[in-house]
Amino acid sequence: MKRALFNWSGGKDSSFALHRVLQDGNYEIAGLLTSFNKANKRVSMHGIHQKLVEEQARQIGLPLYPLMLPQDLGMDKYNAYMEQKLLSYKKNGINVGVFGDIFLEDLKNYREKQLKSIGMEAHFPLWKKSTAELSQKFIDDGFKAIVVSVSGEKLDKSFVGRIYDESFIGALPIGVDPCGENGEFHTFVFDGPIFKDAVPFTIGETIKRSYELPNDDDSHCFQDDAAPPDECIYWFMDLQVPEKKTH
Repeated sequence: MKRALFNWSGGKDSSFALHRVLQDGNYEIAGLLTSFNKANKRVSMHGIHQKLVEEQARQIGLPLYPLMLPQDLGMDKYNAYMEQKLLSYKKNGINVGVFGDIFLEDLKNYREKQLKSIGMEAHFPLWKKSTAELSQKFIDDGFKAIVVSVSGEKLDKSFVGRIYDESFIGALPIGVDPCGENGEFHTFVFDGPIFKDAVPFTIGETIKRSYELPNDDDSHCFQDDAAPPDECIYWFMDLQVPEKKTH
């Protein structure tokens, strides 16, 4: 059985992919690999605090391998940093990286190329599955998730902070993927069949973030038939770690 490191975002695709891998039993999952912003100790993708991800790992029963990345890390430096880290894992007998990607070809090719360059493999348990079927199966299997960020170009503020359920999926505008595979939204999973107990959290404030667009034609922040905006807008739900009660 090959030892693998699971690339963990804390969201629904990661959770469901891990569920599939654990069910299949073809890989020994050595731990969960998550990248954090070193300055604020949050997942860069959706702003979830490191302590909440640590609690996810604890409830799943797997060690967390945090990657603390400097802020404003360029792609070249990121690749070099990641390669160094992956090589250290490989020395410990980990030869496979597992990902929750579903249909983004460029991202899959990038991951495969990155791992192949150091003699590792990539595994995608959800690859090319129907996102409509995956989203329904995720709910039917008992997973529970909350929407923690949305792209303002695809969804309005009202979608952030909602529970990811059939009602949420049914309210999505035409063209928005039910799994958010195009970056329309991100989730935080707090319960489900891979968890011993639910991950506790409290609801914080809703935060608006604006990002300037790069000066190139590769930005996918806006829809093809819309006039390019000057910035990308994202809405975030700031989940909080519950305060421990003192007696």
